[in-house]
Amino acid sequence: MTISPSIDPSLVTGAWRGGDPSGRRQFVDIGDLQLDSGRTIPDVRIAYESWGEFDGSNAVLVLHALTGDSHVSGPAEAGHPTVGWWDAIVGPGKPVDTNRHHVVAANILGGCQGSTGPSSRDADGLPWGGSFPDLTVRDQVRAEVALADALGIRTWRAVMGGSAGGMRALEWAIEHPERVERLFLLATSAYASADQIALSSTQIDAIRTDGAFFGGDYYDGPHGPLHGLDLARRMAHISYRSETELSQRFGRDVQDDGRFAVVSYLQHHGAKLVSRFDANSYILLSAAMNSHDVGRDRGGIAAALARVTARTVVAGIDSDRLYPLYQQQELADGIPDAAPLEVVRSDYGHDGFLVEADRVGQLARDLLA
Repeated sequence: MTISPSIDPSLVTGAWRGGDPSGRRQFVDIGDLQLDSGRTIPDVRIAYESWGEFDGSNAVLVLHALTGDSHVSGPAEAGHPTVGWWDAIVGPGKPVDTNRHHVVAANILGGCQGSTGPSSRDADGLPWGGSFPDLTVRDQVRAEVALADALGIRTWRAVMGGSAGGMRALEWAIEHPERVERLFLLATSAYASADQIALSSTQIDAIRTDGAFFGGDYYDGPHGPLHGLDLARRMAHISYRSETELSQRFGRDVQDDGRFAVVSYLQHHGAKLVSRFDANSYILLSAAMNSHDVGRDRGGIAAALARVTARTVVAGIDSDRLYPLYQQQELADGIPDAAPLEVVRSDYGHDGFLVEADRVGQLARDLLA
């Protein structure tokens, strides 16, 4: 296996860990959390960021995707290696206007940027590693509900998210309809399809078969499963973009170093993720996405979607080969107060929900008006 050239071979994990710069992160301890599996995670901590003043009725919850984090808006700085992932949409005077709204974004339970996850320390003071319990999307929302309670937010003016963030937004609106007034679902689905599970499970296996994985207990080793996480990200990134974009942008161009330009591009994105993410969290969160099925124990998909009372906008990307439009159409058709499906035209594939800021931002602005 060829590792992306710019990866530090001594790196163990890209997780944020105690002692690292906190940046804009704030932390709330929500206590013990019982999971769908019957297990309990003790002393759960959730990291979050917030913008704007809370007036009791203007709170907006923004939920990140698989490898996102709480840094939705703001510059790269100590503690935050990249610009906010929705910086063009969230901020003063922007579509999700923090002069008008109190925006909250939490790092997901099981993640690696401040919330309790596999790289966190357990009751014995050791990293959880491979012993961290399996999670479902519903478990992750349960943690977000506890965070909202701790922050004194009983009702969200809007809950919004794309991809895995959209899964959690939908679960919020189904399980707690009285707490969600508006709902924005982007490039997401009511359940994980066979195709999505197949792609995700293959990425998980790429990490687990790395010789440095050690069953997830690699934190005291000389380095982490860098090859596996790099390869998983490269596989994922292909599904995040479209054939049209890759063809037009790279074609069969070869760089001076002999690499196909498209290979160099994928290796670049693999290296970026390895430097800021944790392999165990990638496995845990991917498996949670595979568990996604809003109809489970609710009488099926239609019955679950019928529970949503929020005014809803559903948007899909026309070139998305990971979450194709039929999945968003199912949401728009099944949610009682959903507007007709909004189709965002883009060559960027699934990542269009992040890249097409003008169109996506206008949809968010209209929903919040």
